[in-house]
Order: sequence, then structure tokens, then C-alpha cells
Amino acid sequence: MTIKRAILALLTILAIVQIGSSLKNSFSQPQIQSRLELYQTNLVLQVAEFKSSPTDDFELNSAVSSLVGQDPYTAASSKYQQIRQESLSNRDNFQSQLQQLSQAESGGIEVTNAPAKNSLLKTQLQQEIVELNQFLNELDLKQGILLGVQHKSAEAIALWSQVIDRLDAKSPYAQTASVLKQLWQNQAQVDVGAVAIINRNLDGWFRYQALAKYNEVNHLKADLALLQEQQSKVATNSIFKLALISGIPVLGGIAGVILLVSLIIQRFVKPEQAIMATNSQIDWKTPWNWEITWQVLIVGFFFVGQFVLPILISLAGINPSNSSLRIKALYVLGTYILMSVGGISVLYLSIKSYFPLPEDWFRFKFNTNWFIWGFGGYLVAIPLVLLVSAINQQLWHGQGGSNPLLFLALQAQDQVALVIFFSTASIAAPVFEEIMFRGFLLPSLTRYTSLTGAIVISGFIFAIAHLSLSEVLPLATLGMVLGFVYTRSRNLLAPMLLHCLWNSGTLISLFVLGSGV
Repeated sequence: MTIKRAILALLTILAIVQIGSSLKNSFSQPQIQSRLELYQTNLVLQVAEFKSSPTDDFELNSAVSSLVGQDPYTAASSKYQQIRQESLSNRDNFQSQLQQLSQAESGGIEVTNAPAKNSLLKTQLQQEIVELNQFLNELDLKQGILLGVQHKSAEAIALWSQVIDRLDAKSPYAQTASVLKQLWQNQAQVDVGAVAIINRNLDGWFRYQALAKYNEVNHLKADLALLQEQQSKVATNSIFKLALISGIPVLGGIAGVILLVSLIIQRFVKPEQAIMATNSQIDWKTPWNWEITWQVLIVGFFFVGQFVLPILISLAGINPSNSSLRIKALYVLGTYILMSVGGISVLYLSIKSYFPLPEDWFRFKFNTNWFIWGFGGYLVAIPLVLLVSAINQQLWHGQGGSNPLLFLALQAQDQVALVIFFSTASIAAPVFEEIMFRGFLLPSLTRYTSLTGAIVISGFIFAIAHLSLSEVLPLATLGMVLGFVYTRSRNLLAPMLLHCLWNSGTLISLFVLGSGV
């Protein structure tokens, strides 16, 4: 074995260990999907307040009814209960891990080779448990309000009593539960500062319901009328938000299904002239062997991104965890650009001795039909990824982790931060990842496997590179669609456009949901 191969083998082992560790850690992490479902549920509840408005025409009320369903409160209660069960299961899992770790340490057993790593793991588990307990308390407060609105006051009061009993009286959750309990017991004299407690600890539709109950119990008719007027405006604005985030997947999914079925039928009816058969018999001529492919993938993507860049950032003393959202957004963009520059530099240095490259490598042609391929691929990807995601949710039950960028983007109600996140997710990511995974990896694999095999393998490597177990199947599906579009169009602009549209749609949905709570 040459020195180069020995170094590559060592780096591969390090990369596998790092990737395996990241995927393992993501296993017990909550998915952002659960949060998104609650955000959308809260938006539906806001819109539901519009239904009883007597000033709007029948068509608009019918459209609103189709958006929120026949019984939005019962549906919301079911969703909150489902998320609560998933969160409770996650917390119990963390507590079990923490207990096992503590028992092993007390028994003198080394759980890992590094005691410091054990300490860090314990701290992380304890933090996760604290955050999940807070989340469970928040869910109980809101579930109680949902029960109260459905005239199940006894159940609501019992739920709030449980929150009060398990927490310190000074806890904001206990204080809020106490106020809500008194209100739904129709006690006119509630805690001093009840309105301030409600405004501080509740949001959106739940804050409105609590304040409305306060005004009703205390016979503040003028305040109640003003509150209802304000909520009516919020409900009207929420209609357009809900229509936007529901319309993209629904309309896009319908169009995607129609397009996909049409393409499949054409493939069977006219196999040789079918659009799906375009370039399907033409392979790339790959001048390098597996070692170059291995080198670019391990060194250019995983080693630079997972080892070199974190070490440099650590040596520079950069830690944006306590910074503003704008600084965090700039940090994400800056690190991604550095990773992209490093990765593409490794790619260039690895293949420059093979220049000039054979035809079809890294093609960027603006005067072709790349836009049609990219947009059409986006439409087809919507129903396929949504279907796989729905199945995936049943497998992971809210666990499996998510891309940290999604959580940050969900909070990005700052336009500057949103533009920065957009630059990262919708410009930098499509350019770099499509060059690496579709432009280089996929064609390189065709030297050793079929075109279909290369699409599947590159799709899964693309998914694993995102380091979240719950996202592997959906992202692999997206990666395969990206690969299919590239192999048929032979133009990197097509998968870049598809990738950009996908990430942009996700960011828009996150921004709208984050602004609707």
C-alpha cells in the first residue's frame, strides 16, 4: 500500500467514525418536523377564528373552511397529544441513557475511552431533558386551553393542576397554569398581574383565548370587543399565510403527480422517444480511477468539512452560540463558503492532471432547456419526497434529528438574517453540492456501475452527508431526482435550479410559519 493510500485509509476511518457518531447522536434528537406541525396547527387555529365572521362572502368562508377543516380544535388537540407522547418518549429515552451512564461510572466502568467525553455527554443529556420538560409544560398549558375552548373545563383544570403540582410556584409555567385554572373556574378575581403573565408566557391563538376568557370573566366588554377586532385582523392575515404554505405542496404535488404519470406512460408507449429516455444510454468517460473519486469525497467533502474547518474555527476562538441571529446567519454562510472553497480546491487539484476533460463533464450551458428540466424535476420531487417523508415520520416518531439551519431559519423574522440564510441554502448549497455530488461523484461512479446505480448511490451519499438519520430517506429521494435530472439534461444548471427551488420553498415555509405563531 502506498503512503497516499494509507493516509486516505486513515482519513476514511476518521470520517466514518465522525459520520457514525453524528448519525448516532441525531438518533435521539427531535426532528424539526414536530415543531413545524405545531406551528402549522397554531396557524390553523388563528384562521379558524375567521370562520364566524358575518361580513365575508360565502366563497371566502368556504375556502377558509377547506383550509382549517370541520373541527380544527379537535384536530389540534389530537396533534398536541401526539407531539406530547413523542416528546415524553424522547425524554424517557434521555433519562434512561443518563441513568445508564451514571450507573456505569459509579460502578467503575469506563463507558468510552475519554472521561471528558462522558462528562460532555452527561451535560448534553441533562440539557436535553430540561428542554423537553419545558416543552412538555408548554404543551400542557396549550392543550388545556384547547380543552377549555371545547367546553371540557374539568379536563383542562385537571391538566393545569398537574402542571402546578409538579413545578415550583415561581415557575412561569406554574404561574400561567394557575391563572388559566382560575379563569376557567370563572373566578373574577385572578392573580395579580394575570394579563402580564398571559402576555409573557403564551403566544398567538392561545394568548388570545386566555385574554378573551379574562375579559369575559371580568365582564370587560369593551376590552373583549377590541381584542376580537384585533384577532379578526390576525385571522385574515393568517389565511394568506396558511394558503401559501399549504398551496405549495398541494398544488405542486398535484402537478408533480400528473407530470410523473405522463412521463411514465410516455416511457412505455414511446420508449425510444420518451423524455425520460433522454441521454439514458450515454455514459460519461471517466479518465480517473476509484482512488481519485475516493480522495475527493473523503478529503474534499468530509475531512475539510468535519475536521479541518472546525479545528480552524476553534483555534480562532469563534463561538457564535450566544450571538444575535444575524451573526449566526453570517457564521453559517461564512463556514459554508469556506467549506465550499476547500472542497472545490481539493476537487480541482485532484483532477487537474486529467485536463482537458472529456465532453459532458461539469457542463454549464445557458442556451439549452435546463430550466424546463430543473422546474419539472422540482414538481416531480414534491410528491415523491412528501410521500417518503410521511412514511419516514412513522418510522422515527419525531426522533432522528434535523438540519440545525432549519431551526435557525424558523426563528429568522429578521429580513437581513433571512437574506443571509437564503444566500446559504438557496445559492451556496446548490452550487457546491451539485458540483460535488452530481457534477463529480455521479459520473465518476458510472465507471464501475450503471447509470441507475450511480444515481442511487450518489443520492444516498448526498443524504448521509447531511448527518441526520431522519433525513436520510427523504434526502436520498431528492438526491435521486437531482441525479436523474442531471443525467438526462447533462447540464449542472438543471439540478442547481431544482436544488435552489427546493431549499427556497423550505425557507419560505419556515419564515411564514415562524411569523404566524
